[in-house]
Amino acid sequence: MKQLYFFTIAFFLSLAGFAQTDSIEHKVNALVQKMSLDEKVGQLCLKGTSSRSKGLSDELKDQVRKGLVGAILNLTDTALVLQIQKIAVEESPNHIPLLFGRDVIHGYKTIFPIPLGLAASWDTTLIEKTSEIAANESYSRCINWTFAPMVDICRDPRWGRIAESPGEDPYLASIFAKAYINGFQGNNLAEPGRILACAKHFAAYGAAEGGRDYNTVSISQNTLRNIYLKPFKSSVDAGAATFMTSFNDLNGIPASGNTFLLKDVLRTEWKFRGFVVSDWNSVTEMIPHGYCTDEKDAALKAASAGLDMEMTSQAYAHHLKTLIAENKITIAELDEMVKNILRIKFRAGIFENPYFEGREKFALLDPASLALAKSAAIKSFVLLKNEKNILPLTVQKKIAVIGPLANAPKEQLGTWIFDGNKNDSQTPLTALRNMYGTENINYVSGLTYSRDESQAIFDQAYKAAKKSEVVLFFAGEEAILSGEAHSRADIRLPGAQEELIKRLYKAGKPIVLIIMAGRPIVIEHLLPYISAVVMAWHPGTMAGPALADVLSGKENFSGKLPVTWPKTVGQIPIYYNHTNTGRPADSTSFVGIKDIPIEAWQSSLGNTSHYLDAGYTPQYPFGYGLSYTRFTYAKTTIEKNTLTKVDSLIVTTTVTNTGNRIGTETVQLYVQDVTASLVRPVRELKAFAQVELKAGETKTVRFAIAVSELGFYNNEGIYLIEPGTFNLWVSANAADGFKQSFEVK
Repeated sequence: MKQLYFFTIAFFLSLAGFAQTDSIEHKVNALVQKMSLDEKVGQLCLKGTSSRSKGLSDELKDQVRKGLVGAILNLTDTALVLQIQKIAVEESPNHIPLLFGRDVIHGYKTIFPIPLGLAASWDTTLIEKTSEIAANESYSRCINWTFAPMVDICRDPRWGRIAESPGEDPYLASIFAKAYINGFQGNNLAEPGRILACAKHFAAYGAAEGGRDYNTVSISQNTLRNIYLKPFKSSVDAGAATFMTSFNDLNGIPASGNTFLLKDVLRTEWKFRGFVVSDWNSVTEMIPHGYCTDEKDAALKAASAGLDMEMTSQAYAHHLKTLIAENKITIAELDEMVKNILRIKFRAGIFENPYFEGREKFALLDPASLALAKSAAIKSFVLLKNEKNILPLTVQKKIAVIGPLANAPKEQLGTWIFDGNKNDSQTPLTALRNMYGTENINYVSGLTYSRDESQAIFDQAYKAAKKSEVVLFFAGEEAILSGEAHSRADIRLPGAQEELIKRLYKAGKPIVLIIMAGRPIVIEHLLPYISAVVMAWHPGTMAGPALADVLSGKENFSGKLPVTWPKTVGQIPIYYNHTNTGRPADSTSFVGIKDIPIEAWQSSLGNTSHYLDAGYTPQYPFGYGLSYTRFTYAKTTIEKNTLTKVDSLIVTTTVTNTGNRIGTETVQLYVQDVTASLVRPVRELKAFAQVELKAGETKTVRFAIAVSELGFYNNEGIYLIEPGTFNLWVSANAADGFKQSFEVK
């Protein structure tokens, strides 16, 4: 009876869902029939100014009054939001409320680690909670649409926007996309405290040539589908209300005018029911791309491709009516774009609640939110090196705190935090003084900011190191050195930071390097001078207390790299899921530049795919991260070594904490399709699980993966599950593990 009861409830809930959908479609169709041509075009217009703008012009008010605006960008004064919403609801011809968009990327007032840092937590529940807090705080300030999550795969740390990305792996990015969207939107878009998510940038923006922002992307069909599109498909499946097009061209066609992306893939294949917005001016930027002759041509190509809403530029406002009069765009096409937008407005409940009722119950910088921000930072930190167990600093010591990021409240917040306030930041210096006592902390910045090249206070820093037992050097980048339009060709520490580290090394005290940056930093040449390395990313508001807790040993490290860390810029692009080549490198075949004898015979025989001066391995592999304890993996068991395409791959392994303190391990499962109709990666992440283990404790981890998940797209866009041999590893990172095999028939 109980099963029948739950089935009946589920059945009627599904009917209610269909009824709601039908009701919304009826409302959308009825409203579109009443709208004038000017109003329809107006719904496609996202008006706004820069992130610093505070005012509300009479011109914008008049446009809203006439129904010529569908959404507004970067209006953060709640009184002004409510004022112009009142104009839209009470004075416009059909009383259609506005959407209010804002970049809320990793927090509104409570700033969490940058998305690349959150990805290092490998914790989907954490990511969902952080985006829920961001949504709640945003809604309290009358924002109902965020331009997040960014789910661009990035294999090039020179690209500034790697800081906003989930890293290099499509599976990890797909899992995180769902977590972000669930956190922002919840189960009901109309629930107070929820805001619309926007999956961006569609598509392949992270593959921009040379890591240069806005640049061209030339990519094969199979790589596009197997790597770069996967997180976007996951976003559709998670119910993302909106998508944003990317700035780049994809195989010669800019994304904002790309019919293949916006119609063939997004609408026809994936059945996306939300709306698509351009990025800032990306419609008219198709003119300098060389794809459009002028603004009118840009409007034609964007609308024809299926772009619903134009951000800030005004090609639609200026030219769509003319294009319709010339029969180049049909009324039916225009109506479909308008319906896509209105459908989301109805689903979001803004017709019933245009004035953000219930916003007063959501506080900014709530103690629980700050506690989550601290926990998120702790889980994002990655311990990369810990020579002679210099960390944790469990015994009371004289500590030299040095470096430009030790007390930089603005910089620790990271990129793209328009509403974060440095006055809310708790810095490492303050937290360490609170923990160890001011008398035990010898602080000298050494450099006033990350790009500082002056050595004027090197001597003071050296003296502080000399009279201390250990040096904590807070290095990295200012927040402005990563993010949009901030790509770097040289990703070593900027300014005179390296020179200062080498000077401090002469003091004879162990140096712990804490990196606060928006990307991996090349440090191979610095490792001989450093006893320990912590990647802290830009950790957000609670950076200081979080770092103090892990450095002291109050908390353990559990973060794992979501990207491959290069030894040198010359290795880039570098990523773990590469293909083998016909001459794959390994330790037995590698020939280094120092191994070549003078006047060696010119020959390529026996050589493999590597750099003479950098080898073939990264500094640290994808998935890597140390702990204050140790984890040992037992041999993995595969339930069935021969599987059919309808089976599931069942894998179990046991993990033991062989250290002396509690810790969390991220167990990773990788698979390789050994021989296929297209060459396949040497490894692909297919599953992971986090387990917390007490000292001496052993736990069994079980994975169940549908064989259908082991397939791939070919160059015709067809998904294949081919029979053959597969290799499998369960390991702590993408470079370790015991290889086993199974067959798919």
